[in-house]
Order: sequence, then C-alpha cells, then structure tokens
Amino acid sequence: MKVFKLCSFQTLKSSKFLLLGVAAGLIAIHLTITWKSDNTDLWGLSILFLAAVCSLIWKKRNTLNLETGIISSFLGTLIIAFVLFKITSPIGKFPDAIDKFHYVLPLISSVGLGLIASGFKGLKQYSQELTILFFLGVPQATIPSLTDISIFTAKFATAVLWYLGFEVSRQGVNVILPTGSVEVYSGCSGMVAILYLWGLAALFLVMFPIGWSKKILVPIVATLLAFAINGGRVALMAVLAASSNKSAFDYWHTGNGSQIFAMTSVIIFGLFCFCLLQLNEAKNDDFVEF
Repeated sequence: MKVFKLCSFQTLKSSKFLLLGVAAGLIAIHLTITWKSDNTDLWGLSILFLAAVCSLIWKKRNTLNLETGIISSFLGTLIIAFVLFKITSPIGKFPDAIDKFHYVLPLISSVGLGLIASGFKGLKQYSQELTILFFLGVPQATIPSLTDISIFTAKFATAVLWYLGFEVSRQGVNVILPTGSVEVYSGCSGMVAILYLWGLAALFLVMFPIGWSKKILVPIVATLLAFAINGGRVALMAVLAASSNKSAFDYWHTGNGSQIFAMTSVIIFGLFCFCLLQLNEAKNDDFVEF
C-alpha cells in the first residue's frame, strides 16, 4: 500500500510538471507569434492577462482537483494538437483568419489543458482564468467584423468640433470642414479601443471583488471613456486634414501619436479603477467599525 501511494504521488507530480511544461510552451509560442506579427496591443495584453492567470492558478494550486478521464484527456489532447497544427501551418490565402485565431489561441489552449488536467467536471475550477482569457481575444476576433460604430464616432467628432466653434458638417461617416474632411472607417471608429478597455475591465472585475453596482459601472465607464477619447482623436485629425498638415495627420493617425490616445484612455481608466477600490475599501472599513 505504501508503494502504491508513493507511485501515485510520483505520477501526479510528473503529470503536473508535464502540464506545466506544455502550458509554458504554448505561452511562449503565443507570445512569440504575437511579437513577430507586430501586434503590440495584443502582446501587451497577453503578458498582463497570462500573468494574472498564472497568479490565480498558483494561489489555488494545492486545492485543484486533478482527476480526469480517458475521453476528456483524449479530447484535450486533440485540442492541443489542433492548436499546434494551426499555428505551424502556412498562412496561405487566409491571413486574417489565421490572425484572428491567435486572439483565441490562449482560450482554446487553456480549455484543452483543463480537460487533460481535470476533466469535464473540473473545468469549473478554472472559471476565473477562462473568463480572463475569453476577454483577452474573443471579442477582438469577433465583434469588429460584426459591429460598425463609425457613424456614431463621426457624429460625436462633429459635435465636438461644433461646440469648439468650427464650421463643421457631416455626411454619413465623413466629417467635413471648409478646407478638408476625414472619413471615419471602422478601424478608426473606436471599437478596438473599447474592446481593449473591456478586456482590462474584465481583468479588474475578476481580480478585485467589488459590489454589483460597481461591477456594472466598470464596463460602462470603459466604453464611454474609450469612445470619447477616440472621438476626440478623430476631431483632431479632421482639423489637421483641413489644415493640409499631412505630417501631423500621419503622426496622429498611424504614428506614435495614435498610441498616446490609447495610453491616455488606459491611464484614466486605471485611475478610475484605483479610486473605485479605495472607495470599496473605505466602505468595508466603515462597516467593520460599525
């Protein structure tokens, strides 16, 4: 009996190291591919989100149920094999589809590892981690192709310029000034910025438990903040286009200037979340004192 227990412990320990090795390999592959694709937004989010997932797994490592079955292990292995085949196959004629797959790769890989480690019933242990990885890439891979908010961005930018005293008009998604105009494409509509903050909002809500009223407020603030800041960027580019300042327009459109607006939205949202945590802690302290 003692020999059996020893063998079981060694088998479990070796299985943990094997799963850890596979997970580390998949993380390295994902980060490498993302880095080579020059997708700095996804690369930065991936590091942050994967670090959060690893932290959550580490905290509950001693309480995880690592019992699985033949069917779940086989299915999980097939999923991992599919992921490896997909990322090593040539891009061919569908680069966009391959690129979108990289957004959902961490989630799919995690489901496969979860099935191998804990079976179908054990997947619920990883609900927090899977939620984080879902918001890492799934909305970015699906929503932009299904939703176009360009018209709303154009209306907002037009309103901003009008309130600032510019002689501005709008035709569809075109923001028109007397000496120039800009057309708001879906890529500049702000949906990507909104989804970026949605991911940070989901990460915040998973990592820091707060009341339901505040939970509802966080994604709303993320949406409004990203939309408003991007709308201000569109208004600025309309002014630059009207002034025929091409170098400045390119800087704020596709150059480093475009990142300044993204960083601004992230910083403001981070400050909002920090203040929310402070209010939540103050409320809890008052409750304890009472």
